[in-house]
Amino acid sequence: MALTNMLRRRLFSRSFSSHDGPSRWTTPGPQERPNGYLFNRTPPPPGQSRKWEDWELPCYVTSFLTIVILGVGLNAKPDLTIETWAHQKALEKLAAESSSSSSD
Repeated sequence: MALTNMLRRRLFSRSFSSHDGPSRWTTPGPQERPNGYLFNRTPPPPGQSRKWEDWELPCYVTSFLTIVILGVGLNAKPDLTIETWAHQKALEKLAAESSSSSSD
């Protein structure tokens, strides 16, 4: 019973550490309250567009090219499944049997 209570206390406690007080992983941080904006960025004024950062264009171009290369490459790969191989062998065997029976 004591083991069950101890496990329940550890599972439902806020932190898994043995000491009391705030954990270094759960400190409130410098911001007093959330401001409602994604990544704490205020939107630009109406009529102005957001300025891209230096990493954004290479990241977007690389992502787009990766998707294109993978899409073309995976669609153009040869069909090497065992079912396709067995189907081709069966067709060859049928063609050989039909040619041997027609020559008799």
